[in-house]
Amino acid sequence: MHHHTKIVLLSGVLILVASAGLFVGAASLSIPQVIKHLVAFSSDDFVIHQYRLPRMLLAISVGAGLGLSGVLVQGVIRNPLASPDLMGISAGAGLAATASLVWFPNAAVSVLPVVAMFGGVLAAGLIAVLAWWSRPTPAKLALIGIAVSAFLASCIDFLLVTNPIEINTAMVWLTGSLWGRNWQQVPFIWGALLLLLPMAFWLAWRLDVMGLGEESATTLGTKPKQIQALALLAAVLLASVSVSVAGTISFVGLLAPHLARLLFGHNHKLLIPASALVGAILVTCADGLARGLQPPIELPAGVLTSVIGAPYFIFLLYRYRGW
Repeated sequence: MHHHTKIVLLSGVLILVASAGLFVGAASLSIPQVIKHLVAFSSDDFVIHQYRLPRMLLAISVGAGLGLSGVLVQGVIRNPLASPDLMGISAGAGLAATASLVWFPNAAVSVLPVVAMFGGVLAAGLIAVLAWWSRPTPAKLALIGIAVSAFLASCIDFLLVTNPIEINTAMVWLTGSLWGRNWQQVPFIWGALLLLLPMAFWLAWRLDVMGLGEESATTLGTKPKQIQALALLAAVLLASVSVSVAGTISFVGLLAPHLARLLFGHNHKLLIPASALVGAILVTCADGLARGLQPPIELPAGVLTSVIGAPYFIFLLYRYRGW
């Protein structure tokens, strides 16, 4: 099957999954009802216009952001075990965002993405320093990321224990959920995608060249250090903004590039859009299942992605144990 056909099919799957999400939840709606509410735009259409529609758009954008972040991290580090959550980026963004939630609960919505970006950049910097100091293998680098993530998670736990009044808000956010999200968060995540997606496409062939080795990449006219810095910066920003909107939805940044690679090979011109689409499908499916499994009780979407992602990560550790 031609690669462009696969992209179209993935887009079709995303549209179907996203559309199905409009019917799922505590309030069961039929197809005619959903169509009527989408067209009518009346004050009676709260469930669709103020709850499910923005949530659908956020699920798509968060999944795309995490998928893009994952493929950029893996492309730069040349490590199949790398992902924003395993490398500590998501945990750093999560710690900064949690601190903002518990210390400044009345802060404007626009504050959270900025704070999360700052935390993600600091965590990525810490990982980079440790990696430069220890020169680890890919498997060991993943373990360093897990160790840093565990340390940052313990800092989050400390914040929650010492600030019990705000623990409910923070816990719902930390488990990875789109519950309670609305149109206010949409401009930030879509703005980040519109800004950083062109950069990701600009980096595509350069990441392919980087795979030949630093010396060959320099000979072919690229500047490896600059490419690495730009790609990691884009990955950190995408992951941080995604975390600021939906909390830590685990393993999407790991799964999406691997699944995209199975379909499209190693060409980043195809991997980048495919990873974004697969990530969007994963998060949209997880959010729909979270709402539809036991309504009106809602499971965190991050729990559902972890059920798939954790065994796959163990499989990857076993597969690359000799690295």
